[in-house]
Amino acid sequence: MPMTKHINKILFFLSAALAALIGLMLSSLLGGPANAQLLPDSREQIQLSFAPLVKQASPAVVNVYSERLVRQSGSPFAGDPFFERFFGPGAFGAPQDRVQSSLGSGVIVGREGIIVTNNHVVEGANALKIVLADRREYEAELVLADERTDLAVLRIDAEGEELPILEFSDTRNLQVGDLVLAIGNPFGIGQTVTSGIISATARTDVGISDYAFFIQTDAAINPGNSGGALIDNAGRLVGVNTAIFSRSGGSNGIGFAIPAEMVKRVVDSAINEGRIVRPWLGMKGQAVTSDIAKSLDVDRPGGVLITEIYPDGPADIAGLRRGDLVLKFDGREVFDDNGLKFLAATLAEGDTPAAVIVRNGEEQIVKLELASPPGATEADLTMLEGDSPLAGAEVADLSPALAESIRRDPFDEGVLINRIARRSFAYNFGVRPGDLIIEVNGDAIKTVSELEIALASDKNDGVWQIAVDRNGRRLSRTVRM
Repeated sequence: MPMTKHINKILFFLSAALAALIGLMLSSLLGGPANAQLLPDSREQIQLSFAPLVKQASPAVVNVYSERLVRQSGSPFAGDPFFERFFGPGAFGAPQDRVQSSLGSGVIVGREGIIVTNNHVVEGANALKIVLADRREYEAELVLADERTDLAVLRIDAEGEELPILEFSDTRNLQVGDLVLAIGNPFGIGQTVTSGIISATARTDVGISDYAFFIQTDAAINPGNSGGALIDNAGRLVGVNTAIFSRSGGSNGIGFAIPAEMVKRVVDSAINEGRIVRPWLGMKGQAVTSDIAKSLDVDRPGGVLITEIYPDGPADIAGLRRGDLVLKFDGREVFDDNGLKFLAATLAEGDTPAAVIVRNGEEQIVKLELASPPGATEADLTMLEGDSPLAGAEVADLSPALAESIRRDPFDEGVLINRIARRSFAYNFGVRPGDLIIEVNGDAIKTVSELEIALASDKNDGVWQIAVDRNGRRLSRTVRM
């Protein structure tokens, strides 16, 4: 019996060894485990390179030189009329103009000489020059500058010569981990190419521009890269490089690019309309936290919870309500109000995107017809007169269109102070341009007409209590006149 047990053990170990040997042989024949690292098995694989891609795309990336005139003086008293009364004109030397130059990058996106770059590259420029990769130089004109997206569109006259261009990529298909190349002119040393991957998409908390929905990449981006191209492995424009996250001023592997869909929208607006008309949704929302997700009985935090609906706006007309949860807009997931605003801004007035919402625990699809915000972007101004504390203030009704143009919340209500005359009652009262008058002696104020009626009321008895909204803070003051 002991001898039988001993034989059984030997047979067991021999069987296990044989099975391992057979497995090893099969693994070798089949090319090894699925997760094994593979060595290049040909000269062609060893020589794989981005060079053909760079050769295709880099000619469409240009250098943008901008010049600004800056007035300088050797003395802080030069040109000051007060000191010149005592010391005579020109006693401290005349102020002089100095030319200040800066360098950025740009991308040719239209064969008719249309170039896109960052607004901060060309802002305040008196002259613009474009230098192509083959060293051809052209004077450029500014077609459109949009501070809110930090994009600018330029045009050059190539005098019939063919220009290389980059096609726009569809960034809807962009995924974290995709390979990208950044092409630009960092530090002015000449065109440079860096490689990396997409580190994140839809970054809305960067704080670079009003319409934040940035592509994040670890491809090295440095000063001078601004306005350059971020391209995919097909040589198409994924985004325009805009900013880096850095404490030293150099690249730390966190760069941001404006997605191609926003770039295309701004370029189309510049060419076809000469200005940007941004559609709006007529609604306001907030990001969904874990607690809100539980209260809504949804699986995970995500989407935008609608908190306000503007009467007769696109969202109201489409049937959306406060409390609806927007999961997707125009086929893309949304996670906060900034992302929703960005996606709407990439579309045009009259477009009809679909929104996937959750209402009462059920998913629905709602189509909206986008429209421009109501009201005029240029205010109908009224100068207040009389004996009130606001006399001398130039005011206007705050419409959603005006609020958008001056970067205020379109849902704000009140009368906007546009300008204040010096040495007026309003100047001494302490209100400022940009303040919203929201209340006079307990009466809510929404229009200039309501404000004028409140100021002319007999019930004031010379005592005025006026409340204003200043950058989201309510300030109230009482004065007797």
